[in-house]
Amino acid sequence: MKLHELAPAAGSNRPSKRIGRGPASGQGKTAGKGHKGQKARAGSGPRPGFEGGQMPLQRRVPKRGFNNIFAKEIAIVNVSAIEEKFADGAVVDVEALKNAGLIKDELDGVKVLGNGDITKKLTIKANAFSAGAKAKIEAAGGKAEIL
Repeated sequence: MKLHELAPAAGSNRPSKRIGRGPASGQGKTAGKGHKGQKARAGSGPRPGFEGGQMPLQRRVPKRGFNNIFAKEIAIVNVSAIEEKFADGAVVDVEALKNAGLIKDELDGVKVLGNGDITKKLTIKANAFSAGAKAKIEAAGGKAEIL
């Protein structure tokens, strides 16, 4: 293949429409904009959402909900995931969970939930535990320590 043999795929390149260049172009005179009016003028039409002076939809519909700026975002991890990633007798803390890929960021804390089963004797250190998770960890002979 040589440089002069290169060509775009068939049908991928179209010549640009020459709008407003006489009747032969098919887009002459009004250039496809019809006769007069706001939409025919330069600078396009009204802003998005404008309904000709009628109260716009985004103002007719009531506002709902709010964003609580004091809400704490807590990273969660289930005991079943901890069971898979750690060996018997390991100490599982926030750093270990990050290194194992079970959580991305600590956020405002880490909470261990009780989904699944745990059989290994692990010492788990987290900011919070659900009642079920704590019971399962201690039933397996491990410790649930709150940071």
